[in-house]
Amino acid sequence: MMRELDALFERQARNWPQFAAGLAGLARARTRRVRIDWFEVFIRHIPHRMASTTAAVDRESVARRPCFLCARNLPPEEEGLPFGDDFTIYCNPFPIVDRHLTIVHSEHRPQRIANQFARMLDLAAALTGYFVIYNGPQCGASAPDHMHFQAGSRVLFPIEKDSLNLDGITIPRYARNVFVFRGRDRSALVNRMEGALDLLVEMTCKGPEPMVNIAAFYAGGEWTVYLFPRAKHRPQVFHTGELTVSPASIDLCGILVVPLAHDFEKITAEAVAAIFREVTWPQEQFNQAAQKLEEAP
Repeated sequence: MMRELDALFERQARNWPQFAAGLAGLARARTRRVRIDWFEVFIRHIPHRMASTTAAVDRESVARRPCFLCARNLPPEEEGLPFGDDFTIYCNPFPIVDRHLTIVHSEHRPQRIANQFARMLDLAAALTGYFVIYNGPQCGASAPDHMHFQAGSRVLFPIEKDSLNLDGITIPRYARNVFVFRGRDRSALVNRMEGALDLLVEMTCKGPEPMVNIAAFYAGGEWTVYLFPRAKHRPQVFHTGELTVSPASIDLCGILVVPLAHDFEKITAEAVAAIFREVTWPQEQFNQAAQKLEEAP
């Protein structure tokens, strides 16, 4: 798998101009760190992410445009690598991190994580040195009409280091609220994640899927999964125009994308912490869920 993936990256960089331009854009990206309490967040200025950051994902807007993840609508130069019978791995032409991938379901079906946890874990196990992410249809997916994952190199993946030596299912004093699940048993971990999702639905009365972002990786024979329960899609500063930021999974894992140069220059650690707190669950609700998850068999 990894050898085939390396060959795919090489061919696409050579034969697909849009992807080559994306790689060049990532190479020019500016990154700086801000420290919040005991951890750091990497602010990354990538102009080519503007369309994704500001994407209109309401039902009417999505219905008016062709699905850019369906095979029939892909650029003629774009090629993919099959993963099982139901997904295809593509190189992301607008990368945030090195080796950024989009992993697309073969059918045009809505973005839903239900019944797809196992595939996410399989991807994490197959993609050595990568993380895999899922963005919910109401909180980060720019294609909420087509089931897909993304993946990228873990060379820069701050949350892995931040959670390395922590026990329990939460990360204290982390500005954003996140549940952490670890396991070596695939079936047991799938059941645990599905139970967590059911709890979030119960606590929010929102179905069929609560607002969530998920990230996972596999190392040393064990999966680690991060589940971010979301309170809202975009922070107030996005709507006022103060900052053009729209956090999704990669942002919440510690790489905050800012497509505008003046935002990159002015955004502060305090502003990042406030954005993270605003878009994830409030503390009291999160603590209630954490207690129930810890007590679950």
